[in-house]
Amino acid sequence: MKTLENIVNMEHEMVSYCYDKETGLKCIIAVHNTKLGPAIGGTRFYDYKTEDDALYDVLRLSRGMTFKNSVGGLHAGGGKAVIIGDPKKIKTPALLRKYGSFVNRLNGSYYTAEDMNINEEDVAYINECTEYVVGKKDISGNPSPYTALGTYWGIKASVKEAFGSDSVEGLTIAMSGVGAVGYPLAEMLHKDGAKLIVADVNSEATAKAEKELNATVVSVDDIYTQECDVFAPCAMGAIISKENAKDFNCKVIAGCANNVLVDDEAGEEVHKLGLIYAPDYVINGGGVISCGYEIEPGGWNKEKVVGLCENIYNTLEMIYKKSKETNAPTYKIADELALERIAKEGK
Repeated sequence: MKTLENIVNMEHEMVSYCYDKETGLKCIIAVHNTKLGPAIGGTRFYDYKTEDDALYDVLRLSRGMTFKNSVGGLHAGGGKAVIIGDPKKIKTPALLRKYGSFVNRLNGSYYTAEDMNINEEDVAYINECTEYVVGKKDISGNPSPYTALGTYWGIKASVKEAFGSDSVEGLTIAMSGVGAVGYPLAEMLHKDGAKLIVADVNSEATAKAEKELNATVVSVDDIYTQECDVFAPCAMGAIISKENAKDFNCKVIAGCANNVLVDDEAGEEVHKLGLIYAPDYVINGGGVISCGYEIEPGGWNKEKVVGLCENIYNTLEMIYKKSKETNAPTYKIADELALERIAKEGK
């Protein structure tokens, strides 16, 4: 991967590589855009196979946060960080504190938060060395329930667009991932009468879903082609390509994973196939809305955050309506909404 070329092509403002010999910390912090305010985005701790994989992930994720924060109405730009390595082997309080010190050097241009393999306790260690943290335990806390809540309302809006009613009762929903966000989402859908098919690399999670939610368990390789009404990606992103879009045996694609589409060509193909696609950064915006409100004027307010999560339903209705009127893919309509706000309100 040509590092600088990719940074330029995706229009990032800054990408920082960080290393600490003593703790073994290796990380990349990407600040994509700060026109609406400081960049906000979580830190992902993952054992990437290559440095290129890590860079690809952080560039896409940080860019996605710019659009997510804009559409979510936050006065914040987009950023993201990845810590490279196996968290089960190298994650320590010392490493997290050192990471916090690197975040602190950015002087508030980037606020970090929870993401994959980073929890509330980890955020507290990071917070010891920098104030530029959101999702603090004593304020907004774990963002996962709000991501799940927003996704739930987004699925209802998508189902209404596809079937004429926003009820999920009796519908079959295939979920790729039932982790910190996917499981509470599955609980809400089950409570509403949906039939669940689930897959996850964590067999304990799927066993729990089978026992508590009467879910059907399939392998992570088979989940993508299950016959269902809704396919809900709730794990890693970049799973839908131009080539494999036709293999999805559903009417709706709506879930809480980031960067579901491999590229724009995938979004075009999904549209041509007549699938209802909920743009990922719109439907999964509840978590960052919750975290981001810690630094909004007036501070964090649960009632307001819950209301904004529910409003994802209305945002998606507007996107679907405009998509039908213009025959443009939903991902493109969402991008236009985000860019319009940045152009109008950005500094």
